[in-house]
Amino acid sequence: MSIYAELLHHRELFANLFRRDFRVKYKGSVLGVLWSLVNPLVLMGIYTLVFSVLFPVSNVPHYPLYLLSGLAIWVFFSGALTASARSLVDNANLIKKVRFPRQIAAFSTVATQLVALAAILLVLVVVNFIVIPDARATVWLAFPLVVPVIALTVGLALAVSAVNVLFRDVEHIVSALLLPWFFLTPIMYSFDAGGPLRGPIEHHHTLVEILRYGNFITPPIEAVRDVLFWGRLPRAVDVVYLCVAAVLALALGAFVFRRVDDRIAVEL
Repeated sequence: MSIYAELLHHRELFANLFRRDFRVKYKGSVLGVLWSLVNPLVLMGIYTLVFSVLFPVSNVPHYPLYLLSGLAIWVFFSGALTASARSLVDNANLIKKVRFPRQIAAFSTVATQLVALAAILLVLVVVNFIVIPDARATVWLAFPLVVPVIALTVGLALAVSAVNVLFRDVEHIVSALLLPWFFLTPIMYSFDAGGPLRGPIEHHHTLVEILRYGNFITPPIEAVRDVLFWGRLPRAVDVVYLCVAAVLALALGAFVFRRVDDRIAVEL
């Protein structure tokens, strides 16, 4: 895993790239990082209007917070994958001129998205602590649970960024997949029998299990939502699944990047 260990040896370079990416993302912005809250809040408002007012399918109290608890992870994950796909391509001039660990460019992109995740989580922890008494004892567990989510995202982002150097269609494939992927992920609903879609879930048990464990971003969302919204400890199977998925993603990212590393400067 020296691919990731090099981040410590080149932490100053990483910090410089991160500051540059952060400034570029919010350049000329009055609100700065607060804009990272706009996207999930707008989505939350739209889905709440549709599924709680116009076509009510949910009897979950505080449904907007229920939505935002899922959107927090999804917005970070999807944003990091989308941005990291072009991280090496966008840094082509630097990569071709200077010899440095190229994976740092992908790490910097994920770190920029991580700032948005931290802002959303902070808002959720404070609001849920005030509004949902049952969650006051568990909301703090969201922070350690997010660590393997970050590891999972970093591994996948590294693999995607490396492959996109060879096949530029990858960034477009990722963008195209994220929309259907979103609707197959339990963000607006839950796979729990007592969740918003209680009736349909009970009649499609096999399909539910396939969607729950065939989609590796589902257990992280369910685990984080358990502690942030439901006020209960996450299911052990979700935590184990998340940790195993994170390790496998890091291994995949390191493997793919090593296979491509020697060709990156040439292909760019």
